[in-house]
Amino acid sequence: MHDDFYQMYLEEMGHIPPCTMEEQEDLLKEAAQGRKEAKKRLVEGNLRAALEYAREYDGRGVLVTDLVQEANMALMMAVEEYVQLEDRPEFDSFKNQRIKEALDAAVEEQQSAKQTGEELAARVNVLQQISQLLAKELGREATVEELADKMKMTMEEIKGIMKIAMDAMSMNAETMDLEALAGVEGIEITGDEEADDYDYEE
Repeated sequence: MHDDFYQMYLEEMGHIPPCTMEEQEDLLKEAAQGRKEAKKRLVEGNLRAALEYAREYDGRGVLVTDLVQEANMALMMAVEEYVQLEDRPEFDSFKNQRIKEALDAAVEEQQSAKQTGEELAARVNVLQQISQLLAKELGREATVEELADKMKMTMEEIKGIMKIAMDAMSMNAETMDLEALAGVEGIEITGDEEADDYDYEE
């Protein structure tokens, strides 16, 4: 499917010829003089190169469309930045480095978001298990204070987990199984998103 996307994208760019080395040198000089058409042509003439870099990062957790967008944005910014430099390095190396840096950042951000989601899901699951365990031991629903004591956390931290979980559910987070939170004994979650809308039995 990804190969089909890349092929389709290449076909859409079919009418845009890549820059030749000679043309690129001339365009860089014109762009340095502030000519917008030269900058535009520099970007268009290097779109295929940006696409190839995006393709190399496929399979690392970032959507194909996002990879292409990040690569293209990095290309445009690289052109703008390059023509402002007084001591200019070789353009292709400069441009390629900027594209790779942008793609690395996109992958890192995606992995960080995934890790955060997994950590939150784990905390919610632990909270549910501890709540059910205490309910059996006490013969009643545990209070937030008792949950906090059992989990070696503050009451604010416990409430924070619930607040973040509710916010995540409101954004339809796909990576977290938060439906179980509504069944945690001793915790009633209303449909509103405000922090004060959490009812705790203490």
